Amino acid sequence: MTMQSYKLTYFNMRGRAELPRYIFAYAGIAFEDRRVEWNDWPSIKKRLVGNSKLAEAQADALVDTLNDFTLLIPWREDNPQIKTQKIDMLFQSHAPKLLDHLQCHLGDREWLVGDSETWADLYCHVCFTTFSVLRPGFADDHPALCGLIDRVEAIPNVAKWIQSRPTTEF
Repeated sequence: MTMQSYKLTYFNMRGRAELPRYIFAYAGIAFEDRRVEWNDWPSIKKRLVGNSKLAEAQADALVDTLNDFTLLIPWREDNPQIKTQKIDMLFQSHAPKLLDHLQCHLGDREWLVGDSETWADLYCHVCFTTFSVLRPGFADDHPALCGLIDRVEAIPNVAKWIQSRPTTEF
């Protein structure tokens, strides 16, 4: 069994990374605190956030939209009948609007934002995997979105992760 190692990469400042540093410290978890200088950032920045400020904002908006829908799922409902009713209502009334919005945004492009994959595409796959457990075939009437999901799943490192991750319902 190998030990898990963590690497936190952030600018050479406290900023938003200080809270995770505190959490690692509090929990007694060793981690590599990788500090990046501002001048080095452009060569390190990943393409997943988009290649412009507008693309970044669009990816963020799409992720937030998917997350808003996910938060409507009655995860903690104890009564199975009420839970089923709420899920049915969600997939009958809200899911079609979400899918239409995403498909309209995707249009005839391969990726949700710009001409390459972003974290919005990855998150879309994560969400659709979960939604498919709750409602198999929920996106079948949206072939462009199904194609997007297939393209994300075909990204070699994503495919490798999906094959090796632990099996869980959600």
